[in-house]
Amino acid sequence: MKKVSLRNSFMLFLAAFIWGVAFVAQSVGMDYMGPFTFNGARFLMGSMVLLPLVYVRRKKDKERNIPRAGLRITLKGGVCCGLALGTAALLQQFGIIYTTVGKAGFITTLYIIIVPVLGIFIGKKIAGKVWIGAAAAAFGMYLLCMSERLALGKGDTLVFLCAIIFSIHILVIDYFSPKADGVELSCIQFLTAGMISSILAFVFEKPELSNFVDGIIPLAYAGIMSSGVAYTLQVVGQKDMDPTVASLILSLESVVSMLAGWIILGQALNGRELAGCALVFGAVILVQLPDRKPIQGGNEMNDSVKV
Repeated sequence: MKKVSLRNSFMLFLAAFIWGVAFVAQSVGMDYMGPFTFNGARFLMGSMVLLPLVYVRRKKDKERNIPRAGLRITLKGGVCCGLALGTAALLQQFGIIYTTVGKAGFITTLYIIIVPVLGIFIGKKIAGKVWIGAAAAAFGMYLLCMSERLALGKGDTLVFLCAIIFSIHILVIDYFSPKADGVELSCIQFLTAGMISSILAFVFEKPELSNFVDGIIPLAYAGIMSSGVAYTLQVVGQKDMDPTVASLILSLESVVSMLAGWIILGQALNGRELAGCALVFGAVILVQLPDRKPIQGGNEMNDSVKV
């Protein structure tokens, strides 16, 4: 177990806090512009914010004669990640229109459980606790999202599909991250997702300058804080820290989203929904706890990555 410093822990908690409140920004942003327009501007802004960090890292690596990843693999990885990120983000953005930010935060967090389950299809071994966590999360989803008609709400369905695509996004990152620089990969994926959403915005919506001016606060928060600042905090905070501990801290994003939706937007949850949140969060924590004995005969997949 790597030593956990208070400074690193605070950075990761700050990143989780920023991401949790970003659900509110995404919800409020819909008052000023459409989902395609919002996501297009948000991701393009995030890409621009990361450019200075890319420049600084390249300069330092050059001074230290550290070899750089090939441009081709970085571009390929960034575009693939961007396609997945853009799709997941749009599903989430549309879903937030029809559900509360608290529900959206907890449902999105299910990617931590879905990732290892999807890992079965690429030959990964699944620990028993993952199946227990999946069962607990499924019951938590029932309490959190099911109405009296035993039907999953439209917004909840969209956000759940978003969690599945985010899981695929994580697996794509898992494949490309060892082959490319993480910050450059993220910058390109933001650029790709932003361009796709912007094109769709001009096809299906009518972006106007006044929309961006009126909605600049939620847009800037989602673009600059959620994408650029929080990602940088994650990169710096995870340095020399055990990934399991880091994931546990970052998973607090779901709790922050619920509290932010309640305090800022007045979106309170009833007792049944709160019980569902508790089960989902408990399942997320369970999946990320370290194993006493590693599984033999294959790679185990329990950790998650947030980008």
